[in-house]
Amino acid sequence: MDITNILNIGSAPIANAAKTASTHTEATDESFTSLFNSMLNNVGETNTLLKKQEEEEIKFALGISENTHDLAIAAAKANTALSYTVALRDKFLEAYKELMQIQV
Repeated sequence: MDITNILNIGSAPIANAAKTASTHTEATDESFTSLFNSMLNNVGETNTLLKKQEEEEIKFALGISENTHDLAIAAAKANTALSYTVALRDKFLEAYKELMQIQV
């Protein structure tokens, strides 16, 4: 569905974004396999960010890097990614528990 016709949007960037969003939602695979693979990718990215944070801490502790800005950015990214991963895990466990309580 093209929302640009409904909303009478004349801006080219908004029209392009609407078209991109509509083609993206149609192409998504909502199978459990894609959801599981997405979660595995999320865990891998979180691990990468945690390792980068640890590397920045080691560089700062050894005096290789005196830039606290990079350390703070790496710590914030790792903390956000870890919080997101934990929240997803909690939602998956909650959904699993609900499925297990269904009487067949």
